[in-house]
Order: sequence, then C-alpha cells, then structure tokens
Amino acid sequence: MLTDPAIDTLKMIRPNREITGISATLLPFSPAGEVDWDSFNAHVSRTSDEGLTPAVNMDTGYINLLDDDTRHSVLVRTQEALDGRPFVAGAFVGDQPDDQLDLDEYRKQIELIQRHGGTPVIFQSYGLTQQASEDIVGAYADLGRECTEFIAFELGKMFAPFGQIYDVDTFGGLMQVPQCIGSKHSSLDRSLEWERLVMRDQRRPDFKIFTGNDLGIDMVMYGSDYLLGLSTFAPDLFARRDAMWAAGDPGFYQLNDLLQYLGFFAFREPVPAYKHSAAQFLKLRGWISHDAPHPDNLRRPDSDVEILRDIVERLEAF
Repeated sequence: MLTDPAIDTLKMIRPNREITGISATLLPFSPAGEVDWDSFNAHVSRTSDEGLTPAVNMDTGYINLLDDDTRHSVLVRTQEALDGRPFVAGAFVGDQPDDQLDLDEYRKQIELIQRHGGTPVIFQSYGLTQQASEDIVGAYADLGRECTEFIAFELGKMFAPFGQIYDVDTFGGLMQVPQCIGSKHSSLDRSLEWERLVMRDQRRPDFKIFTGNDLGIDMVMYGSDYLLGLSTFAPDLFARRDAMWAAGDPGFYQLNDLLQYLGFFAFREPVPAYKHSAAQFLKLRGWISHDAPHPDNLRRPDSDVEILRDIVERLEAF
C-alpha cells in the first residue's frame, strides 16, 4: 500500500521522545520438549530489570501451542518473578473458522490475567475477526467492562490465520473504547502504521500504537512505541537503543541498524520459526540453557548458529 500523500513522514519524526518498550518474552524449552522454567524465570526478570515490560503468553511464548495448565503456570511464575512489577499477557481464545465469538472464554482469560497482576492483550480469534466492523468494536467495548485497561492486537495473517488488520472505521471505533490504552499493530506495513499514528494524534493522543513490525523497528522514530518479539533476543540492547533516542545520541542509528539486521535474518520465511532463532541467539548469549523450540514449532537449520554468533559478537561493542 502506498502512503497517503497527505502524510509527511519526515515531519512525523519525534526526536528525544521517551519510548515505551514491551518485550514479548520467549518461553524456552528443553530438547525433551519440556518448558525450561528456570531459564524463563530468569529471562522475565532480566527483561524487567532492563526497563522493558515483559509480555508473556504471546506469540513469542507459543500461546497457541500451549495447554491451559501451561498458560496458567506462565502467569504464576511471571507474577512470582516480577514481585509486583508490571507485565502484560495474552488473552487467547482458540477456535475454528466459522465459530461464533466466545466472549465468556475471553472474560475467563482476562480475569485470570488480572488475578495474577497482569494487563490483558486481547488476541484475535476467528469468532472476533469474522464479524462486521461495528460488532468487532462492540465486542471490545464488552470486554472493556471486564477490566480497567487492556491492549488490543491487530495480527497479520502471515503470523496467524485468524488475524486481521482492521479497516479505518474499525480501528477508529477501537480507539473510542476508553479501557483500550493502545493497540499492537503487526501488519509489517509502514504505511498502515503511519496512518494509525496520524489518526491517533488527531483523535486520541494518549492512545499508544505498539509497533509489532520486527522488520521496521525504527517506527519508534515516528511516534510508535513497541511490543516486539525481536526485543526478546536482546532486551538490554533495546533498552540502550531507546535511551540513546531519548538522549539524542547518534549511536541510536548504528545500534538500531544492527538490531534490524538481526530482525531481517530471524524473521525471514517461514516467519514462525523466528522463535527457534530467538532460542539459538539466547543460548549463544548464555541466557538460556537450551536452544530448542516448542516441539510443534517450525525450526531453523543448525547452520544459522554461526551467523547468529557473528551478530552476537558485533553487538558486544554496545
């Protein structure tokens, strides 16, 4: 999609802005296919220590591949590891094409997240996205009555078949739901995200656009904040990059470019295999014990490890 010619992207750049960073936390696994809870606990704590808000039970945490008990354990362990510090968590409802919207299951997931101290991120589902625009907005309004605040989520179909990038009217209606404090935008399309930023500035300046564009992480320069899977590879370096932007440090561009190089490599087709790339990368950094993905997730070739090792060595300069 071409950018609206009325949008002057150069004028949208916001130097010295404080960036809100949320990092979708990887759920590590052992080669036997069991969750590596010690590595998970350490990585959740590490992410928060660096100043980013951990996001658990997201795509990066294999939310659609986990059973209810494991999702619950993720919340319990996150609450224990953070000891009152903030986190967000995916409210996921698994369904099938042509299923009706299951608001009761969404309410159940929202209640569970809030009970453990988290802020819900409302995942899409077939039942949610297959409705008419006004019914989609009405569903978010209904869910808003269940919580003090939540984050919405637009998910491109390259990530999940139940995802949908909303049209302008639907997105505009979503911004009018008072409990919705922002939306994670994962279209991988800069033009669509720029349009949302313009709408946000005109209609509700406090509403946050959390970029999910792992192929365009410099969207923070234009006013987006972020909720990224890529940041789980290096929450320390994302935090440093963000601080550089706020301080007007030109080192921002060099570090951002290197992190983007990592993003292009890790998020190549097939995109869902990026979670295995994250495990390989974190294992190289000595931050998790194993580089195995979830047993049902796509894998990367072992030859990727040497390329990732080179990127780790380049990032050591920062």
